[in-house]
Amino acid sequence: MPGGRLTQQERQQIALGLADGLAYAEIARRLDRPTSTVTREVMRNGGPTAYRAELAHRATERRTHRRRQTAPRESEAPAQAHGRDAEAVRAYEEIFTTALIQSGTPKMMARVMTCLYTADSGSLTASELVQRLQVSPASISKAVAFLDSQGLVRRERDGRRRERYVVDDDIWYQSMISSARSTAQIVETARQGVGVLGPDTPAGVRLENIARFLDFVTESLIRSAEQAREVLHTKPETTPASTEAGTANSPANSPADSPADSPA
Repeated sequence: MPGGRLTQQERQQIALGLADGLAYAEIARRLDRPTSTVTREVMRNGGPTAYRAELAHRATERRTHRRRQTAPRESEAPAQAHGRDAEAVRAYEEIFTTALIQSGTPKMMARVMTCLYTADSGSLTASELVQRLQVSPASISKAVAFLDSQGLVRRERDGRRRERYVVDDDIWYQSMISSARSTAQIVETARQGVGVLGPDTPAGVRLENIARFLDFVTESLIRSAEQAREVLHTKPETTPASTEAGTANSPANSPADSPADSPA
């Protein structure tokens, strides 16, 4: 499998593949590259609908130039905790950020969330985020304001009176409940339309069916979130085999992926 940066010709092949509607995995197979490489390349350069090979190549050259200029400062970064491979952590952070972006999270907000989720403390200050992401304080402030409004982070003061941004064990539960409430509002609005358009008309029937469907999904979501909430507060059980396999580096072993192993 070839290593190193993508060439301009490979970027042109990616652009052609996207234009043909090919999946990232198929484009990667044709390039003999990992799927994650193609995914990161596309998402950091405008996404599948806006990707342009020439623009992406220029952007990469600019990023490379900036990294060379800041290399002395980055080389002084502390070693990774728990003996982690710094390159592997950096690659995983890009993959996680890409997954958040594909789920609809704006890019900068996704980068901030990734930093918070991959920090052992689950919290960072604005200056720490600026240093990690190499962006302006204004960008961090805007991203945190958005995440705070969505209930995805919370703010607190540490012993030095600095504001810290925190992700805790209940963030995803609260996010699910908030989503359910939003959907419930759509259900209510749809049923208002039934009364206006008439329950026996095609439009009225359509809106009633939408309301019934979303009502069922919302109730199921809330019920599932309540039942699974304990998983967010449960430490995954470890066995000698899983310890030898290096579970700390395997996101597939997170408690959220194994609800059956958590206390009922």
